[in-house]
Amino acid sequence: MSQASRASVMSSVDTRLIKRVSIADRNLNRTRGMEVGIGAFAFLFSEMLQYAQKRVLGIQDLERKLNDFGYRVGTRLLELTVWREKNSKRETRVLGILYFIHTTVWKALFGKQADSLEKSTEHEDEYNDPLISKYISVPKELSQLNCNAFLAGIVEAILDGAQFPSRVTAHSLPQEGFPLRTTILIQLDKEILQREEQLK
Repeated sequence: MSQASRASVMSSVDTRLIKRVSIADRNLNRTRGMEVGIGAFAFLFSEMLQYAQKRVLGIQDLERKLNDFGYRVGTRLLELTVWREKNSKRETRVLGILYFIHTTVWKALFGKQADSLEKSTEHEDEYNDPLISKYISVPKELSQLNCNAFLAGIVEAILDGAQFPSRVTAHSLPQEGFPLRTTILIQLDKEILQREEQLK
């Protein structure tokens, strides 16, 4: 290969490398409509589940690991969602932040609002966010596993990032016609309820 042909090959390679913009350099608002296919998400979630399953001893540890993964996603999702929202304001009321999660965050994650948001009738510091798990099949030996612990971690991170410390867990509540129904239980800290009373 001659010196001139090597130089032309190297210059074409250099221009291809220069033209590519890293994902970190892209405009955050331009990627808003770019969605990941459900197949890609299912594959990625499956790999996360297998990775976590190899490093834990029991089902509770696996759910805790999924919750940790979700927490990491939730902190980044809150930052991105607030950045993209044109009329964003810091929520100071409990119902405001729950409505933000119910609508804006769920639309960013799933393309639609959450199914419903319910206040617990037994405890005033608990809210339920029911949703249905799709595309998840769990082996019989892991029948107690609730993969929505990942979503609970996302919700917990968003609440913590918005200064609403809480404990968020996922619970399976099968109903007739919805065998995989899960409730995301949000248990707010007592200081949040005291702050809410002072704002009234």
